Amino acid sequence: MPMRPKFFVMLMMLFGLSWHNPPIDSQSTSTNKHAYLTPYENIYGIIEGMWYPELTCELGVGWERLIFSWADHQPNNADEFVGFLNIPDEWLMYANRCNREIVAVIKNTPAWATDGLAGAGVPRGLYLPVDDPNNLWANFMRKVGAYYASRGVNRFIILNEPDIAPGVYGFEFEGTLEDYFQMVKVGYLAVKQGNPAARIHLAGTTYWHDVNRGERLYTDMLLERIKNDPDGEQYDYYFDTLSLHIYFRTDTVYDLVQIYRHLLDKYGFTDKQIWINETNASPNLDPNWRVNRPQFQITLQHQANFLIQSASQALAAGATRVAVYKLYDQFLPDGAESFGILSPRDASPRPAFYSWKVVTHYLQGVYDTAFARNDRTNVIQLLQINDQQTIVAWARTAQAVRLEITATADKAYLVNHMGDVAIIRPENGMYELILEGADCEAPPEGCVVGGDVWLLMQPIGETTITEITPINRYILLSNPSEGDE
Repeated sequence: MPMRPKFFVMLMMLFGLSWHNPPIDSQSTSTNKHAYLTPYENIYGIIEGMWYPELTCELGVGWERLIFSWADHQPNNADEFVGFLNIPDEWLMYANRCNREIVAVIKNTPAWATDGLAGAGVPRGLYLPVDDPNNLWANFMRKVGAYYASRGVNRFIILNEPDIAPGVYGFEFEGTLEDYFQMVKVGYLAVKQGNPAARIHLAGTTYWHDVNRGERLYTDMLLERIKNDPDGEQYDYYFDTLSLHIYFRTDTVYDLVQIYRHLLDKYGFTDKQIWINETNASPNLDPNWRVNRPQFQITLQHQANFLIQSASQALAAGATRVAVYKLYDQFLPDGAESFGILSPRDASPRPAFYSWKVVTHYLQGVYDTAFARNDRTNVIQLLQINDQQTIVAWARTAQAVRLEITATADKAYLVNHMGDVAIIRPENGMYELILEGADCEAPPEGCVVGGDVWLLMQPIGETTITEITPINRYILLSNPSEGDE
């Protein structure tokens, strides 16, 4: 079991890096060049933290996704509604005590409500008017909105991964794209009747399912259908947030968020947010939980580094919130794939638990970003509302990387992926940072996860980040102090 880092509290006291900071003046606020960033919100989440509420509180996350099963809320007919059987009030109270927002993913059609496959079937009456009592989906969503409004649940994700076709691992919805659009449209209209403050999120999709089959992205086609609905503009196009699921390869996080950001912009949805509802690199080489997997050989240290790499790239690329899938793999048989940041063996924290604490403690309050990537390294600069900047860096290949970073004060704080902290001093106005090479697989997989992550934190000011190689110097990022802009 990894030792708990000793220095979280020390750094928080010295450096003031908590996310709930006092208001800043309007001049500083105007430097926010990215409308998708929400620096006064706790943007990091966890999937299903209710299994160990005290550990979830310790993580310091701001939101939690739970499955709201339609079949469990209405197991027998449309007249009943038994929320507590699926979502006990205790789970909601645990979250409220730790200032954690609950986000619901609605899925699992009851057998009585569909002529198709139980759990994955299209609801009967879906194309009837929203106020028709035989529109079973509308009836359910209206009740969901009203029941959970008083319990503080206002965000609802419509289904999960509808892009996966029947017969493929992960399949959950047997309807067409048009059926899914109708689920979103009816869900939006009905839930608003129950709770006008409700927000609708599109289902998380996989990207690779379409790309590997050479098909147009499901989300591209869905956004086009939404945009072309004649009543869409009147109802804000029926959704507030686009959801993503991104796993395993570090560099895909930035690239995929950018792809979906461009899709949203292409259809004029520039006001819609992107949330990464699921991200992780599940470790199959955990000594206490070995998994036989032909692809992606991931250690516990890989998993820990991946989470920081994913979160920082997500912000730089245009995501608003990010959550880890998941806290704990409950009822998992020996040898099954485990994603949890707690061990499935005994629920002890894995290194990824502490790396997610690094994220939730030190990568909050971000109002602007800069991103640089070359063949050897990734560097991300995050400007924060407490007048500090955090520079996140790692090597992309097995080759070590040497960075030179301009000092903006007489000291900086250096944090590793486990949360250990060192105070460092500049020499000749510079910090030197050596990034250890990544632990890579043989081709074709190569370096799936980058090397060990380092966070360097110092006051905002004129900053240049340069890579030093034996034959040259490469400026990766260079920006003036805010007062010079």
